[in-house]
Amino acid sequence: MEWLEPEIEDEEQGMFEHFRLTVDAGQAPVRLDRYMAEHLEDTSRHRIQCAIKEGYVKVGEKTAKASQTVRPGEVIRFVMPYRRRGVEILPEDIPLNIVYEDDDVLVLDKPAGMVVHPGHGHFSGTLVNALAFHLGLSQAADAADERMGVLVHRIDKDTSGLLVVAKNDESQLCLARQFYEHSIERCYEAVVWGDIREDEGTVDAPIGRDPNDRLRFRVVDDPEKGKRAVTHYRVLERFGFVTRVECRLETGRTHQIRVHLSSLGHPLFGDERYGGREIRKGTIYAKYKQFIHNCFELCPRQALHARTLGFDHPRSRRRMSFSSPVPQDMTALLDKWRKYCRQMPEEV
Repeated sequence: MEWLEPEIEDEEQGMFEHFRLTVDAGQAPVRLDRYMAEHLEDTSRHRIQCAIKEGYVKVGEKTAKASQTVRPGEVIRFVMPYRRRGVEILPEDIPLNIVYEDDDVLVLDKPAGMVVHPGHGHFSGTLVNALAFHLGLSQAADAADERMGVLVHRIDKDTSGLLVVAKNDESQLCLARQFYEHSIERCYEAVVWGDIREDEGTVDAPIGRDPNDRLRFRVVDDPEKGKRAVTHYRVLERFGFVTRVECRLETGRTHQIRVHLSSLGHPLFGDERYGGREIRKGTIYAKYKQFIHNCFELCPRQALHARTLGFDHPRSRRRMSFSSPVPQDMTALLDKWRKYCRQMPEEV
């Protein structure tokens, strides 16, 4: 048997591990799912069967079946959605705004300011800690309970809005495949600096990590140095110095909307990391500067909200769609700009 170390890639803000097994020349005939279970550490046969059912596994160039017989010399290629390893996650009684829940999935509306996953100085108070408590599950490093909730996508700490959580292996593998195939519907609402010229458009530009700042991403000229990213946008409302826009994701890279709109010269209002927390458009007058300062106080984060989420239910395969109202801080920001435009039309 030939074994390749798993290769990690950031696809749809989830993590997929790529594997290849080459069956030994002396291997006796055996079912595919049994063979894989015997050769994969820390992966149950049930999880492998779910992966095969969802089409993640190929023998040669053909999509595999769990019951087929493995034969010497065959090459098995497959991907698995990444699962947490060796990280202790303690349950914490943190309120969650749950929009929908059944035995397979949970859809929630995350507030701005909540970190999704522990790490980077945030080892408690995260969404995952809250989920561990809500589901009543142990998530210690050595936990045997497989029914842990798994986030199949993420949104940034200071972005609000909808997330879907898989409650079992079948759901995770099904939802992860939908993200991979771009069949998940994700629509965001944002406020950006400047007056976007076109009423609608598409940004198709690869995104890679900024070599000068590991916490930032940027559009890259060389596709080999980044990952394909596509954002469709549409203007909803114009305020002269800022614009309210709708963004639909075709892909889901880290910071994708923030990076793409910044690359157009229209960073998100209030987005400190990408230059949106400084005055980018407008007048030089003190009264205007005070107005912008008041806006930043009303919405002290990037003005970005995950408004719509749609997917096929993992068990019933029925299409499900959810919407989240724009939160109070962003609605207050928009109302303030509307009032400003009515009072000072000559400046806008």
